[in-house]
Amino acid sequence: MMSLATARNFRRNLAMALLAGTALLAPATIQTAAAAPAEVLANGGVADLVERVSPAVVTITAAQTAPTRTAARDLPPGFEEFLRRFGVPGLPGQGGGGQGRGAPVARALGSGFVFDASGYVVTNRHVIADADQVTVAFSDGTEREAEVIGEDERTDLAVLKVKTDKPLPALKFADSDKVRVGDVAVAVGNPFGLGGTVTAGIVSARSRDIGSGPYDDYLQLDASINSGNSGGPTFNMAGDVIGINTAIFTPNGGSVGIGFAIPSNLAKPVVEALKRDGKVERGWLGVNLQGVTKELADGLGLSKEGGALIAAVEPKSPAEKAGLKPGDVVLSAGGKPIKDTRDLARQVGMVKPGTKLDMALWRDGKEKTIAVTVEQAPGQPQQRLAKAEAQKQDGEEVAGLKLSGLTDQWRQRLRLPGDAAGVVVLDVGDGVEGLRPGDLITSVNNSAVTSPADVAAQVKAASKAGRKNALVQVRRGETTAFLTIPVDMG
Repeated sequence: MMSLATARNFRRNLAMALLAGTALLAPATIQTAAAAPAEVLANGGVADLVERVSPAVVTITAAQTAPTRTAARDLPPGFEEFLRRFGVPGLPGQGGGGQGRGAPVARALGSGFVFDASGYVVTNRHVIADADQVTVAFSDGTEREAEVIGEDERTDLAVLKVKTDKPLPALKFADSDKVRVGDVAVAVGNPFGLGGTVTAGIVSARSRDIGSGPYDDYLQLDASINSGNSGGPTFNMAGDVIGINTAIFTPNGGSVGIGFAIPSNLAKPVVEALKRDGKVERGWLGVNLQGVTKELADGLGLSKEGGALIAAVEPKSPAEKAGLKPGDVVLSAGGKPIKDTRDLARQVGMVKPGTKLDMALWRDGKEKTIAVTVEQAPGQPQQRLAKAEAQKQDGEEVAGLKLSGLTDQWRQRLRLPGDAAGVVVLDVGDGVEGLRPGDLITSVNNSAVTSPADVAAQVKAASKAGRKNALVQVRRGETTAFLTIPVDMG
């Protein structure tokens, strides 16, 4: 679970951290605004706004049956002793409380809010990732078990559903394109598990790229947000959601006054797709892009820098089929101006595959418009396999995993190319971390595998060599990573 650990993969070595907290005490009491701008305080503060919106803001607890994980895993420095004094289970040096095999361990605690009165809740994906049980607590003290409807790794968003016999208080998304630097921002959430907490400040920057992915377009806030605020809303003074709190700049695990929120205009279509389909289908163009500097603009005959320069076009891609060429500069897509490569990646990615997208190009010293029919990216799975569904599939048990050979049906379902090879993970047992249903294991101990028997042989070899873990290379969607599996479970 990614939460307060420094995000080492962020560009420019920024000390960013996702905001998911750990299992704490959580009385749900609204507190007063902590650091509001002077003009807001002078006009009576934000009490009326808080009273109106807080019933729709929730605390989310994610639990997992995982005896090797402890509640202290993602705590900021020095916070472990604070929790131990309150008897939080699962801390080093304490008995019981999640230490036995199969015992539920509360592994993350964050925030969220109701966006649909019929019981739909949005939060960050990293708050509930890989959880076996998710509970939503409301400000009136009621708790409801939630179903995970859908998750989107690229934007770090997830949609939950709770059962309700009456309409719930729900919040509206604002138009984040109208947000200006200097606008007042009010955040409500659950920092460090302390319950409903309100902070206020201003929007200190827009369109921040913190290096977390191609859809970076964060609002930067100086309202105090901390671990446990993940997934919680930031409001404008009308009480509408302008952003979903996701990350902070932190050298020490706590807030230093710089936080980041997913803009509502980026979040809203993702949330609606997850609610409707349980997944997000993204368009794919099939090009390599680079920014247009002042020097490149001059060489291309453009009056100013900006746009996305196509450096290469992949064979048989939507771009090639539409006639796009290296050297083209995309100036707008779908009627929206393209300022840089991130703009184009977001615009294409948020379009449903099969949709025609009009692109204004700069080519050979003049503008022209080309319609491109975007497609779904190869290797992008249609959706993550649900555990209950995966357990119905035939497979072989190896090292705590349920595995299947890669058939043409699996290639089609996981949107893998025809030459993909490996072993499909159908289910993951207790004690195996990182892997999940739908992953494709391509190698074990740096040896290619194409069947569960290959995996078993490599696990046995690792055990004979005296190793406690076997190294596995995993393909998940468009990404590849190395993980480990314990060999004593083989």
